[in-house]
Amino acid sequence: MTIQQPTRQSGTQIIKRGLALSPAIKDGLGLTIVLAVLSTVGGSVIPILIQKTVDSGLSEGESSVSDIGGFLAIATVLILLTGAIAYWMRIRLFIASETGLAQMRVDAFRHVHDLSMLTQNAERRGVLVSRVTSDIDQVSQFLQFTGIQIVVSLGQILVATIIMSFYSWQLTIVVLVCFLPLALSLKWFATRLSDAYDIVRRTVGEMIAVIAEPVVGASVVRAYAIERRTQERVDAGIKGNLDANVKAQKLVAVTFASSGVAGGLANGAVLAFGVILGVAGDLSMGTVIAFAFLVGLFVGPVQTATQVLTDAQNAIASWRRVIDLLDTPADVVDPGASGLSLPDETLGARFESVSFAYPDGPDVLTDIDVEISPRQRVAVVGETGSGKTTFAKLLTRLMDPTAGVVRLGTTDIRTVAFADLRQHVLMVPQEGFLFDATLRDNLLYGRKDATDAELLAVVDDLGSPTGSLHCPRGSTVPWASAESRCRPANASSSR
Repeated sequence: MTIQQPTRQSGTQIIKRGLALSPAIKDGLGLTIVLAVLSTVGGSVIPILIQKTVDSGLSEGESSVSDIGGFLAIATVLILLTGAIAYWMRIRLFIASETGLAQMRVDAFRHVHDLSMLTQNAERRGVLVSRVTSDIDQVSQFLQFTGIQIVVSLGQILVATIIMSFYSWQLTIVVLVCFLPLALSLKWFATRLSDAYDIVRRTVGEMIAVIAEPVVGASVVRAYAIERRTQERVDAGIKGNLDANVKAQKLVAVTFASSGVAGGLANGAVLAFGVILGVAGDLSMGTVIAFAFLVGLFVGPVQTATQVLTDAQNAIASWRRVIDLLDTPADVVDPGASGLSLPDETLGARFESVSFAYPDGPDVLTDIDVEISPRQRVAVVGETGSGKTTFAKLLTRLMDPTAGVVRLGTTDIRTVAFADLRQHVLMVPQEGFLFDATLRDNLLYGRKDATDAELLAVVDDLGSPTGSLHCPRGSTVPWASAESRCRPANASSSR
């Protein structure tokens, strides 16, 4: 089973679903939007004060220093107040978005571990990691910057349009006509960008996978002298992501250039028609200057719409991948608190008519009936691919059989909580694995309350004198520090 979604949801559906999965994002969202609107309105009032200041200070016979000083004082207060409101809005937005996405990150990580080993092995590890890390980071950037920028920009465009209409409906129509072609083409650009960034986010996961695999498996790469082939795979993964980004950015460049052309036309047309109306006596000098500032308030957010559109489509593509992961059925479900507990005694195991087949393949195990008595030792032998590892994974419930029942004692292991099941049956894989931590930290994963003396005893019992680890008893420093770990007893002490 691979992680995929049969029907592709629209951007609006993804955002709604994402907010439903992270309710903390919506906590206090109403007040945050109100603050965004207030900061927008505060900035839009400045051109009005400029018009009043210019007309009051430059009109013949009406010059008043006190009036100009009053307007400047009001403008200063509004600027400071707008800055304070914008700061409060950002803080609220950051806390809400990070809280909500932190929970989504935890849920996604938890869900990965609820998937069976079969499902996990169908996906490259780097792809799964990217969904929990870089994809959610992209959504975070969208919510904290682009998301609120959409609200601010739309509010700024609306307020600027209303004020421009109040000053001159003729010039307002000129501005809107200049931006009409761009507005009509945005839906087409949004669709193309969405497709392009779906590919970008997929290639990010693939790139992380091809880079992470040889880093973790560096010893294998060196042992088999496959550095060149490995480098070629890494280069291909990086180039795939580069090509996808270049393709997406070409679309962004077109929208950016289009908005720049529309903005230039609007500014030029406003100046030309404004001068004509001013000469005709329909507009005062202060009104023309104020209108020029208002056009800037209108053109600015429209021109940033290209970046907003880009970040939005990138984030939606990332959000879609995380939601696809969460929507992947957990085929090996932990009963959790509702699960049964096994008796605190040595139990036998029994396979009752158990069969198992990998997807689109024949049965690996067919109608297995076997009983292992308590304290009995059984060796399962056979050639490669005969089902030995599959047998062990079914017994430890890393996978579930396609038919039949596996029991510990008399209990179906599918009804037992994982925490209790792991106290009775464990699988030691043939591949060794160490977490990126000290030896002591790795040992404590098995039992958190173990003392240093117990850990050292385990280390001493691991193997022969020449292969065992040399850690002086009574001292935890050499093996508890990342800088000075345990070393083989036959290793040189020199550095």
